[in-house]
Amino acid sequence: MDIVRLDQDITLAVNGLHTSFTDIVWQTFSNRFVWLVMYLIIAAFIIWKAGWKKGLIYIAAMALCLVACDQFSNLIKNYVCRLRPCHDPYMLERGVRLLEEAGGLYGFFSSHAANAFGFAVCATQAAEASLKRSSKWFTWFMFIWAALVSVSRIFVGKHYLGDILVGTLVGLVLGFVFASLGHWVCSKLTDK
Repeated sequence: MDIVRLDQDITLAVNGLHTSFTDIVWQTFSNRFVWLVMYLIIAAFIIWKAGWKKGLIYIAAMALCLVACDQFSNLIKNYVCRLRPCHDPYMLERGVRLLEEAGGLYGFFSSHAANAFGFAVCATQAAEASLKRSSKWFTWFMFIWAALVSVSRIFVGKHYLGDILVGTLVGLVLGFVFASLGHWVCSKLTDK
C-alpha cells in the first residue's frame, strides 16, 4: 500500500472518531492561547525553584526552542508544499471534518506537535535541574499533554498522522538541543 494513502486513511479514521464533547476537548487542546496559562505557571515555578538568573536562562531556552520549532516547521511547510487535509480535495471528498478555520495551505510538518514536544523536553529538563531530582508526575503530565495537543491536530482536520509524527520527532530533537544549551549556560554561571 502507498504510504501517502495509508497516512490519509489513518487520518480519516482518527478524524472520524468524534462526539460533540470530544470535539470541544480537541479544539481546546489545539488552541495555542489555552497553553499560555500553563507556560506562565511553569515559568514562575522554574524561577522560584532555580532562582531568577538560572530560571530566566531555562525560560529563554524554552522560548528559543519554541521559536526554532515554529520557524523550522514554516520553512519545511513552504518547501514540501503538502496540502493540509482541510485543503486536500481527496480528503474533503472522503469527509474529513474541520473543527476550526482551515488556516494555512500547507501542513507538513505540524508546528503544534513540534512546539508541544520541544516545550515538554525543555520544561521537564529545567524542572529536574531546578528541583535537583526527577519528577515523574511532571514528566508524565508534560508528555501526555504534548501527545494530546499533537493528536488534536488530526481531530480538528488540520494535519495528517505523518505530519504529527515528524513534528513530534523534530520537537524532541530540538527540545533536547535547547535543554542542553540551557544546562550548559547555567553550568557556566555556577563555575564563576
